[in-house]
Amino acid sequence: MSAAGPGARESRAATHAFEVRASRRTHVRIGPGVLRDLGAVLGGRRAHLVADEHVLELHGARLADAGLGDPLRLPRGEAAKTWPALGDLLERLAGRRAERSHLVVAFGGGATSDAAGLAAALYRRGIAWIACPTTLLGQVDAAIGGKTAVDLPQAKNLVGAFHAPEAVLADTEVLGTLAPEERRSGLGEVAKYALGVVPDLFGALEAEDWALARAARAGDAGALDALIAPCAEAKGRLVAVDEFERGPREALNLGHTLGHAIETAAGHGAVPHGVAVAAGLGFALELAAEMGLLAEPDLPDRAAELARQLGLPRNLAELERDLGLRLDDRPLLAALAQDKKTQGGKARFVLPRALGRLELGVEVEAARIAEVLARRGRPGPAP
Repeated sequence: MSAAGPGARESRAATHAFEVRASRRTHVRIGPGVLRDLGAVLGGRRAHLVADEHVLELHGARLADAGLGDPLRLPRGEAAKTWPALGDLLERLAGRRAERSHLVVAFGGGATSDAAGLAAALYRRGIAWIACPTTLLGQVDAAIGGKTAVDLPQAKNLVGAFHAPEAVLADTEVLGTLAPEERRSGLGEVAKYALGVVPDLFGALEAEDWALARAARAGDAGALDALIAPCAEAKGRLVAVDEFERGPREALNLGHTLGHAIETAAGHGAVPHGVAVAAGLGFALELAAEMGLLAEPDLPDRAAELARQLGLPRNLAELERDLGLRLDDRPLLAALAQDKKTQGGKARFVLPRALGRLELGVEVEAARIAEVLARRGRPGPAP
């Protein structure tokens, strides 16, 4: 599959539809107005709407024809992904006498789909659910693939389950109300795909003097449409061959090992997920160079320019400067030690070798991580 080019900005994209075939089949539809199909997807089945309270105010009317009752409201962002919030949601589902034949409909960003999807996985040992992502991050990545989770103080997404949604309806019309910081967060995930998974997308972004990247950063609807389907379809392909992340799906963790540590050290919700991932991409490139894995010497510079064009931090130092914070290395290292992928006390990273070529599961000693962290993006000694 080749990525859509800058010309896709000239008109609103057509609807993209595909199916992810894993232990459960997920039907995915992406495009303007696809939320109008929710009633048909439900097919008369009883559903319980779990929704971000802010998104309800903005876009709740789009669900008016779906036959849903009063929503179960969640707080915005990472506040929905706490153990107490999950318990409260499960109790509210029980209070409504939700049955195994019912569905959960998640309406919100990635945090909403994480929390609602995990509630669906746990309630009565698993009921079906549908994701209706309303953020760029949710549409390009979070709503697809069945990873559901909540955070603990020790680490992000430490408690969760693989529970794929029955359907994903990604209505691109709702992106028009995204705050710039939310859009920037989604572009962090786009950068991950472009660098590590969909190299054609990287080429499309840097073509014509970065026209597509600059338009997406500005919130151009056609530009955002052109980015979503290539990322979502790439994730769908990886999930289909490795649903439980024992092999190729690990590629999607590029930038996330340090990214999650940043989110935990700063306090969940303080740093937008995709912005932390962008800093993690820079760190992964530094580690790859440090360990002699990098086969394309100019890739860090190209990736740094991609980050700049998308309005993202190129490394941890830029993230700290942009957000006006300074993260101590000790909580970062503590969070890395609790990362889900850590084995035998060693953090495991996905590291780039070249554009679209990744080394998975690279174990890195804590001392080396600490050394690269301390440099904060400054050049180190030659490997």
